[in-house]
Amino acid sequence: MKFLRNYYPNRDLGLLILRILLGIMFMLHGWPKIAGGTEKWTAIGGSMSSFGIEFMPGFWGFMAAFTEFFGGFLFIIGLFFRPVNLLLLLTMIVATAKHASAGDGFIGYSHALEAGILFFSLLFIGPGRYSLDAKYFPGERLR
Repeated sequence: MKFLRNYYPNRDLGLLILRILLGIMFMLHGWPKIAGGTEKWTAIGGSMSSFGIEFMPGFWGFMAAFTEFFGGFLFIIGLFFRPVNLLLLLTMIVATAKHASAGDGFIGYSHALEAGILFFSLLFIGPGRYSLDAKYFPGERLR
């Protein structure tokens, strides 16, 4: 029964599909935030108050928007994969805390929490063979 073995010949293809689809989703979430300008960035950056950080909300909002859009792109192509996952994880932690502290309930923060769990897990899994990290950093262990 070959299908019961702990061998997954299409694992790298599965990681590529996951990276493409999730990356597109985050780019689509990030673009309106980037295009929203300073007013939007300041509103988004206000989420940092959940952690007691109330200075420079425009900067924090821009960083969240930048991370979602450009991080989503780097996530798709698998370049600087682990640092991008860390930044996306931190963004999702802030989003989860913001929604939880606003009293949005589990449904309100479940998307950010689920995405955060996924990014945390991918820190350990890596981008797979079909990534630019595999091409440009061949000495790194990608599997």
